[in-house]
Amino acid sequence: MASEFDLIARFFARPAPAGMLGVGDDCAMFPAPAGMHIATSTDMLIQGRHFFPDVDPHALGHKALAVNLSDLAAMGAMPIGCVLGLALPQADESWLAAFAQGFHELAGAHGCPLIGGDTTRSAHELAISVTVFGAVEPGRALRRDAARAGDQIWVSGALGAADVAYRLLDGQLPADDARLAATRTALERPQPRVALGQALAGLAHAAIDISDGLLQDLGHILRASGAGARLDYAAMPVAAPVQGLPAETVLQAVLGGGDAYELCFTAAPADRGRVLDAAARAGVPVTAIGFIESQPGIVVLDADGLPLRELPRGFDHFPVS
Repeated sequence: MASEFDLIARFFARPAPAGMLGVGDDCAMFPAPAGMHIATSTDMLIQGRHFFPDVDPHALGHKALAVNLSDLAAMGAMPIGCVLGLALPQADESWLAAFAQGFHELAGAHGCPLIGGDTTRSAHELAISVTVFGAVEPGRALRRDAARAGDQIWVSGALGAADVAYRLLDGQLPADDARLAATRTALERPQPRVALGQALAGLAHAAIDISDGLLQDLGHILRASGAGARLDYAAMPVAAPVQGLPAETVLQAVLGGGDAYELCFTAAPADRGRVLDAAARAGVPVTAIGFIESQPGIVVLDADGLPLRELPRGFDHFPVS
């Protein structure tokens, strides 16, 4: 049986980039890029709450880092490095090897090396905590409180697939193997929009990543900015495998579905061309879905221009009944 330190050395220790002190000391160290602000974020994933027990460990390693990189993307920040905490019910070496591979592959793709962390035994379920560090030029960060009345509201990619996959796996929707196969990657291997976030830094006004549902996460921007929004439901970029489902299911998936990890951001209408150019450089499609308004609240208009009466709620760990 391998010890804790053997497991760390075998699966998680990698040579640190030049100028960094990585796994194997009391603290990780990295230089702050000259003249830049440091951005940092922490996310936890708990078995049974954020992922199913039988999830592919390679996919879970990918997602554990992806959800944190998505936070850096939402700030327009460049990744620097990350630390990983694991609470393991047991030390399954084949599981750890696959998890670590998925984690390191995404870390390498985004220049975000693993430079520290901790492992411990869990008495119950698997728990994963990742903290990421990034850098952004002063005055160019995409903050939630910067939306302005008249701004266009945009989203990246397509919406709804991750929510549908989750509800298929959870038995909330009738079994559909073909649709599950078409949506499961969106749930288990989200692609953080890091390049897009950096391309929008200094151009977009406010931004957030969609982790708990479009309406809920856009609501955070609106509250921080003291504004409201008018959205065009017919303009929403609905993921292809979601189309054809009952209208209520699509509405929930697109407006209320979490785990999308797409960016929702605002920008001046005059900068529409620059936004499209930035998205093209990042290789990510973006869609304008509405406008920021001075009156608080969110109004979603249907294809006839009438407000939708029933809007879904996003995910909340501690909902108030």
